[in-house]
Amino acid sequence: MNVEPEEWLILGIHADGRTFRPSDWAERLCGALAAFDGDNRLRYSRHARPVSREGQTGVVIETVLQEINPQAYDFLMSFARDNDLQVRPGRGKIRLERDAPAEA
Repeated sequence: MNVEPEEWLILGIHADGRTFRPSDWAERLCGALAAFDGDNRLRYSRHARPVSREGQTGVVIETVLQEINPQAYDFLMSFARDNDLQVRPGRGKIRLERDAPAEA
C-alpha cells in the first residue's frame, strides 16, 4: 500500500529554518496562474493557491497540474527548489499494490 500525494505544500521556510521574504511571496507566485473574473476580481487557480499552514505562509500545488499544465507545475516546483524552500506532501490518496501501474 502506497500513499501518493494529491498535492504538495511549499512552505515559506528555507531548509535552514529562515523565513522566506518578501512576506507576500505566495500571493505573487500564485498570481502567475491567476485570472480575473467577470467582476475584475483576481481568482487564484484551484490547482495552485496561497495558504497559511503551521503558522507559515505557503502554496498548495495539486499534482494534477503536472498533467494539465506541465510548464506551470515545473515553474512552481523549480521556484521552491531554487529558493531552497521546504516542500512537503499534502493530502494524498492510498493506492493498493494491486492498483499500482505495472512496471515495464
